[in-house]
Amino acid sequence: MIVGSSLTIEIGDRTLLRDASFVVGAGEKVGLVGRNGSGKSTFISVVIGEPAGNVRSSGNARIRGTYGYLPQVPVPQGLGLEPNGFSHILSARGLDVLDDALGKARSQMAKDPSSENIELFSDLEEQFRENGGYEAESTMARLADGLGLRQEALLDDIDGLSGGQRRRVDLIRILFQGPDTMILDEPTNHLDLPAKRWLMEELESFPGAILVVSHDLKLLDRSINKVLHLADSTLHEFKGTYSSYLAQFEADTAQRERAAELEGREIKRLSTLADSMRGSTNRRARIAKSIDKRVDRLESSRTTVRQRERTAVFRLPRPERSSGIPIQVERLGVRYGSLTALGAVDLQVTRGDRIVVIGKNGAGKSSLLRCLAGVQEPSTGSVTLGKHVTLGYFAQEHEQVDPDVTVLDNIDDTVLTTETERRALLGSFGLAGKVAHQMPATLSGGERAKLGLAMLAAGRANVLLLDEPTNNLDPASIHAVGAMLSRWDGTIVVVSHDRSFVSALEPTHCLRLPDEVFTHWNEAYLDQVEAK
Repeated sequence: MIVGSSLTIEIGDRTLLRDASFVVGAGEKVGLVGRNGSGKSTFISVVIGEPAGNVRSSGNARIRGTYGYLPQVPVPQGLGLEPNGFSHILSARGLDVLDDALGKARSQMAKDPSSENIELFSDLEEQFRENGGYEAESTMARLADGLGLRQEALLDDIDGLSGGQRRRVDLIRILFQGPDTMILDEPTNHLDLPAKRWLMEELESFPGAILVVSHDLKLLDRSINKVLHLADSTLHEFKGTYSSYLAQFEADTAQRERAAELEGREIKRLSTLADSMRGSTNRRARIAKSIDKRVDRLESSRTTVRQRERTAVFRLPRPERSSGIPIQVERLGVRYGSLTALGAVDLQVTRGDRIVVIGKNGAGKSSLLRCLAGVQEPSTGSVTLGKHVTLGYFAQEHEQVDPDVTVLDNIDDTVLTTETERRALLGSFGLAGKVAHQMPATLSGGERAKLGLAMLAAGRANVLLLDEPTNNLDPASIHAVGAMLSRWDGTIVVVSHDRSFVSALEPTHCLRLPDEVFTHWNEAYLDQVEAK
C-alpha cells in the first residue's frame, strides 16, 4: 500500500501539489488522472523516491511492502546483467544475479568438490528455487503469449526491440515480479487491443494494490475502484470507476459553480446595500459597517470553483505545395540480421493523402517510417522524394527532441525568428509560460509529445511522418491532434494504434503490414487499428 501525508511537490517555481494526503490501500486499484503537465509522473517519481534534480518535495509518501514500477520511458539496455529481455525480466526477482552466481558456483564445485563449495552451491540453488527460478521460463512464456510477444524476442538485444515489443517486455517484468504494489505509468502505450484486454484481466485479478496513470479510458473504467484527480495543485479523491468519477466530478463541479454564483449575487446585493447607507445617518453608517463584515465573512468562506478543462485546439501552418507524388517507395526491404522486418513494400504517396500504417508490433511500421524519413537506410529497394518536398518526422520515442537545450530552443528559429512567435507556437500546443525554459527531461510524456508536434509546426513541412504521435496524450489532446491533421492540406503517413485518433484523422488510404497491402481506407479497418 501507499500512504501520503501533507505532501507538497514543486518543480522550479511551480507548485504541482500542495499539502495532499492520500492512501492507496491493500487491494485497491487506483487511477491517477489529470491533464498533460499536471504533474502525474512527477508525483509518482516522488512516491517511489526517485524525483528529478529540480523537483522539491515536503511531507511524506511511503510504500509499505514490495513494489514494482513500470516507467513511461524504458531504461536503456534494461536492468539485467545481460542487455536482453530475458535477463531484464529475471532481474525483477534478482534471478539474473543468482543464476550467474549459481553457474560460477557449479563450475567451482566441479573443479573442487570441497564441502565449502558444495554448501555454497546448495545455498544458491535453494535461493534460486525459492525465487521461482526453475519456473521462470514457463511463467515468462505464459506472460509473453498473453501480451502477444513472440518468445524468441526475449533473447534479442533489448534496445533493438520496437516500442511495442519493449513495452511488453517491461510489462512481463513487473508481472513476473509479483510485488505487493504495482505503480504503472501509461501501461497500455504501444499495445494493440488483444494485449490490452489480456492486461486488463491480469490487473483485475492481481491481489495487491495498483496505482496507475493512464489515458486509456477502457482500462481505467474496467480495472480501478478509486480515482485520484490531480488538478490545480490539489489531489481530489473519488470512489468507484472512471465513469462514476466523471459523473461525480461533473456533478460536484456544477454544484460548486451554482453555489459560487449564488454567493456572488448575495455579496453583490449586500455590498450595494451597504454602499447606499454610507454617508447617511450614524445609525445607517453602523448598519453599513455591519453589512461589510458579513460580506467579508462570505468572501472568506466562498466556495472554490474548479476550473473546467478547456477544449484543446491545435493548428499547423498551411504548407507549401509539393509535387503530385511526394514519396515513391519501390521494393523496400528491411532486415536485422536473420530477421526480415519488411519484405518488398511498394508505395506511391499522392499529395494530400492521409495514410495510416497498421499492423502488429514488430511488423516493421517504425522501420518503414525511419526509411521514409531518411534516418535509416533500407536493406533493399529505394525511397524517392518528389520536388518541393519538406519532411517532418515525429519519432516514437521523441528522438527528434534535443535533450540538451530548453523547450524554447528546440523550436527552429528559421521561420519563427522572434522569441514571441516561438512562445506563441508553444502556447498553442499547451506549453505556455515558464515551461518554455524547462529542459525536455523535466516534461511529462504528453508534454514531450506536444513539443514534438510544435517542432513540426515550426518547420513548415508539407509531408509529415508520424510514429505514434498520440502516445501519452490525454483524451482531449488526442482528439485535437486528429482533428488538426484532418484539416491540414499537406501529406501524412502515420503509425497509430489509437482508434479515436485515427477516426478523427479521417484517413484516405491504409498500408497493412506485414501483408504489405496498400489500399483505400475503409471504416472496417478501424477494428484492425487496435486489434492487429
